[in-house]
Parts: sequence; C-alpha cells; structure tokens
Amino acid sequence: MKTVEVKGMHCQKCVASVTKALSEVPGLTNIVVDLEKGLASFDGEAPTDAIKTAIDKIGFESGAVK
Repeated sequence: MKTVEVKGMHCQKCVASVTKALSEVPGLTNIVVDLEKGLASFDGEAPTDAIKTAIDKIGFESGAVK
C-alpha cells in the first residue's frame, strides 16, 4: 500500500472529497483516507503527478507519494 500526505483536511466531508478525487484516478484501488494522520493510502499504480493533481485540484495540499 502506498500513501500520500494530504494537508488541509478538517472533517469527514474533507475525507469524502479526497476519497472521491482519488477514486477517479485510473489505477488506484482500496483508497483509505485517515483524517487524524492526514494521509491517504491506496493500492495500485498511477503517475505521481496524477495523484497530486487530484488532491490539489479540490483545494488540499498534497505531499510526497510514498
């Protein structure tokens, strides 16, 4: 499972927004967003730019994909 840091989440609506945005990135599955840790975890392969863009486009700040 890979992770990406997501800055700026404050509530479950934020979690739902990030989950939806990442679910629209082709190749990502099993997406789990942890509000307290500020992390999104997922399986699969997708370009790092696509992952970061999906998060940034909805108003959050993405960190490194690990």
